[in-house]
Amino acid sequence: MKGTYILAIESSCDETAAAVVKNGREVLSNVISSQIALHTLYGGVVPEIASRKHIEKINPVVTEALANAQMTIEDIDAVAVTYGPGLVGCLLVGVGEAKAIAYAAKKPLIGVHHIEGHVSANYICHQELEPPFLCLVVSGGHTHIVIVEDYGTYRIIGRTHDDAAGEAFDKVARAIGLGYPGGPKLDKLAKEGNPEAIAFPRAHVEGCPYDFSFSGVKSAVLNYLNIAKMKSSAKGEAPAEGTEFCPEVFEDGITRADLAASFQAAVVDVLVARTVAAANEYGMERIAIAGGVACNSALRAKMREVGEAAGKKVYYPDPILCTDNAAMIGSAAYYEYMAGHTADWTLNAVPNLKLGER
Repeated sequence: MKGTYILAIESSCDETAAAVVKNGREVLSNVISSQIALHTLYGGVVPEIASRKHIEKINPVVTEALANAQMTIEDIDAVAVTYGPGLVGCLLVGVGEAKAIAYAAKKPLIGVHHIEGHVSANYICHQELEPPFLCLVVSGGHTHIVIVEDYGTYRIIGRTHDDAAGEAFDKVARAIGLGYPGGPKLDKLAKEGNPEAIAFPRAHVEGCPYDFSFSGVKSAVLNYLNIAKMKSSAKGEAPAEGTEFCPEVFEDGITRADLAASFQAAVVDVLVARTVAAANEYGMERIAIAGGVACNSALRAKMREVGEAAGKKVYYPDPILCTDNAAMIGSAAYYEYMAGHTADWTLNAVPNLKLGER
């Protein structure tokens, strides 16, 4: 078997995942054990529960990944793992597993930045894509505009000053009664609404043309709901104290779907406009998007429409590779391995790891 084979492990949040990736681009297996149903009971990820579930699932997932790839650990060239950023307890499970396997099998160990993994998911889906290019990273914890100067070399030119885009989606989804996970549910509901029904704000950060702020648009949605609730209360129609208030149709004729669509449009417009403007200023002809919010149908469509109108080639991964998975970690690890970047046995979880740090 010619080529370089990476066994990759991902456990930064609520997915326990393992994959075998060949030469950074070919996925031989990609196993994901999701905890969404479990955390839905609590309206979001509970770190302690997530960590315990990782401990339960990590060995079976790794075993299945190797079996699906029809390989043994002896066939693997290196073991890779996400070591940050993420929930520290969750990261520790993956790091401990990877170190144990690498030590026992006498294989090199590679620590991978989670966001570098998301960027690298594009290499799997687009074999022709190579640096340099511009990447919009949008997830529950990150919103960055990044210049990918080379494999493993990144320059952040834009970032959020408060909520990440995915975090804002989840909070608004919860406020309008959609529950967890909010992003996909809000995307689905928004397709039924009018994105121009409510003119929610598009924030600008003074002196930082490519930075973001989503707390304002999130607050605008909450304010709309609070005003509607007060009007309903004045008529004696408000729900009991502590109950979420979001009727299917508001007094002014706006529907819940209109509210979702208008909020989504405000976020997507800002993401797309700043990304394309940055690509123009920095002379980037290729734009990629990455991270969980890269699954959003409105963002994918708008980025392609505006980007291609500006003469840019737009890339995004398949939805299964946008959310947390180990195949993207294996892709990123391949290029780290080729550059000679391996870790020693002191590798530890770094929950606040910055992109570009090692």
